[in-house]
Amino acid sequence: MKCLRCGYCCMNLCVVIVDNPDKGIRKDNLKFHEGKGRCQHLLGNKVGEYSCAIHNKKWYKKTPCYQHGQIERNKNDHCRMGEYLLKKTKQPK
Repeated sequence: MKCLRCGYCCMNLCVVIVDNPDKGIRKDNLKFHEGKGRCQHLLGNKVGEYSCAIHNKKWYKKTPCYQHGQIERNKNDHCRMGEYLLKKTKQPK
């Protein structure tokens, strides 16, 4: 799934995250992100332009965030939630 940087996952989904990026994935360095507000690693302030502070860490591919997906036919399919939110934010109110 191709992330469109809408921020939805990092603000609304419950997931286990790494607390201190310098320590990496260790049992004593994991915490539960409730999905009620921003993940502590989310950078940016605009829908479609968010990024992750730990995305480039060697161990990132072992995190639940990396494993997140939808039912895609192809790994290059755009995230459906991201497409929906980006369209919604561009609509006139």
